[in-house]
Amino acid sequence: MITVYGQCAAAFVFGTTVGVLVQRSRWCNTAALRDAMLFKSYRNTKALLVAMMILTVGFTAMISIGNGNPMRFDVGINQFIGLFLFGIGMVFAGACTVSSWVKTGEGNIGALWALLFLIVGLFLSSLVWSFSFWPLAGPSMTGHANAAALQLGFADALTLQRDTGVPAIVFGVIQAGALYALYRRILRRERAALAPQEQETPISIEHAASPSVGRPATVANPVSSARDALSTLGE
Repeated sequence: MITVYGQCAAAFVFGTTVGVLVQRSRWCNTAALRDAMLFKSYRNTKALLVAMMILTVGFTAMISIGNGNPMRFDVGINQFIGLFLFGIGMVFAGACTVSSWVKTGEGNIGALWALLFLIVGLFLSSLVWSFSFWPLAGPSMTGHANAAALQLGFADALTLQRDTGVPAIVFGVIQAGALYALYRRILRRERAALAPQEQETPISIEHAASPSVGRPATVANPVSSARDALSTLGE
């Protein structure tokens, strides 16, 4: 059994490692969605999909063998409204919560202000949540579908496993497969966008990148080509 000090040490090492990886990779959930929709750039989108696939399979596998402590909460119209508002805030801030912490550590004052007001907003929300639920009657959150209270019930792998008798890992693999299909679609779109550019490039990459010393590269020189053309016309 790990002691409290051991848990703190493990959390410190894990958090530091994740922080370094996030900072070096420029990970940002906002960029994963914003860049894909506005700029057709999928670098962060592909990283987000890979992370979701790994986490989905990992968590559902732990649930299937009876380990882990998954969170369970009612899903309803409040989640859709909250996610919509949070998404607007992320776009205005120019970063998600994770990258806001990274940018603040790098000295970005704008990210610092966004992070401070995020904390203030969460604090005010916790005060409201302490005495008022969505909807106002807390007992309406029963964990089951409740159309009158605009609740959809529990929506997690543990509930699916309990209600259907199917191991949670099955649902995790299905979701990971859907994410992988989206990942492959993005790769095909990127290849299709690069194909016309490669056809128009008059450079033989194989010869130009040849490591051989003294071997002439078959790269067209526009100056010499123009000079040869002019000399031919003069003759």
